[in-house]
Amino acid sequence: MKLAQYNIPCDGLNAKVEIKRIPGEYVPIYKISLPFIEEGTLAAMDEIKRKLTSQVPVKTSFNPQEYKRLVEQFKEKAKILLEKYLKGIDEKTKGYLAFTIVSEMLLGRIEILLKDNLLEEIVINNSKEPIWVYHKQFGWLKTNMIISSESQIENYARMIGRRVGRTINMLRPLMDAHLMTGDRVNATLFPISTKGNTLTIRLFRRNPFTIPDLIKNGTVNYETAALIWEAVQYEISAIVSGGTASGKTTFLNAILSFVPPNQRIISIEDTRELNLPKFLHWVPLTVREPNPEGKGAVTMLDLLVNSLRMRPDRIVIGEIRREREAEVLFEAMHTGHSVYGTLHANTATETIRRMVSPPINLPKEEVEDLPMVLVMYRHRRLGIRRLFQVGEIIRGKNPNIVYQWQPKEDKIKKIGELKRINGIMKLFTGMSDEEIKRDIDGKINVLKEMVKKNISGLEEVGKRINQYYVEGK
Repeated sequence: MKLAQYNIPCDGLNAKVEIKRIPGEYVPIYKISLPFIEEGTLAAMDEIKRKLTSQVPVKTSFNPQEYKRLVEQFKEKAKILLEKYLKGIDEKTKGYLAFTIVSEMLLGRIEILLKDNLLEEIVINNSKEPIWVYHKQFGWLKTNMIISSESQIENYARMIGRRVGRTINMLRPLMDAHLMTGDRVNATLFPISTKGNTLTIRLFRRNPFTIPDLIKNGTVNYETAALIWEAVQYEISAIVSGGTASGKTTFLNAILSFVPPNQRIISIEDTRELNLPKFLHWVPLTVREPNPEGKGAVTMLDLLVNSLRMRPDRIVIGEIRREREAEVLFEAMHTGHSVYGTLHANTATETIRRMVSPPINLPKEEVEDLPMVLVMYRHRRLGIRRLFQVGEIIRGKNPNIVYQWQPKEDKIKKIGELKRINGIMKLFTGMSDEEIKRDIDGKINVLKEMVKKNISGLEEVGKRINQYYVEGK
């Protein structure tokens, strides 16, 4: 039974994708069909690939712009050689063959999967099993693609590592890295992974979700989005928590567009995932792993301590994991900075419990200085992500949950009243409860306008928010 069918554009020609259920298979099959290439053409492509491979610069790492230029240069050289070997070839076919040649010099057919915007994860478990993918609509699917050998999987891992200055070998059989596209990669080598070498690629959306996108897909509603906007504008610190792949970073990225453009943002991440409007005063920092001799490491704590010397207004940390990182982040909050970060926890109550327990292990009194917790939830059966809770941390009490998602109705409902956040805003802005409500209502109108006019691009949304700050409407 066919569940879906669509095309993936590949530089001129399309790869065809069919998702269907097959008798005897426990999960649907993701079948990808590529344009047929004749034997003579394949032989010419192999010769071209050998010529191009000899021209690859010998470097330990490339920056993204340099790498992108290099790939484009090789595609152009491949097209020139294709014209020489295959006279009379049309432009579409030439573009596709050039893409195929350069792809095989990189990650082979995996490069085509990277172009499918409906995939969230690409997983190679070993050379005996098909590649698996996680589809945004259908969840885990088994593909019709298999990597030919364990050595090929290891070559892919090493190739990825070299591009970003990371190493994987028998002495260091685990690797976290990222592709030049920003997609996160994890690799393991046999016998650490006992069935064979593995490669896990988490794909990040090329066009980041913005608040209008999240309103349209039901992740958040107008009322909660406007409240969070109000909190971010008036420098209320917040933690975005949730389970694995619940959309924590996506949501944090979306709400950071609410930061006024005259404030300096310093972000600190293991792997660069945040992507903010270009006109914001934003400095992204990323950690660096030690070299093979164990030298040159730059940790998240190093960057966090350094960020306090960079005159930030807002400090963003990709994920809070350790005690010293959390201590420095909370110290930054105590010294007048707004701080934001993500944490693995399923509820507001669990978020507090995680921060006061090992390995973070902060004193409860310190955790209670944090005003706001936003909890994300991923409903695996329905394949949706939702803002599960908007909560306030109240000293000496359980979190005050103001909004909570109701699964039966698939609606975010108000179940409590703002206490602490309203008090902070009244104290530092001088606004009354009525003025705060009027301000939030104005933001709701702006959000409705953006959704109605289909304003959803990162830069467009950022400019409309900036217009609101300038004009007040």
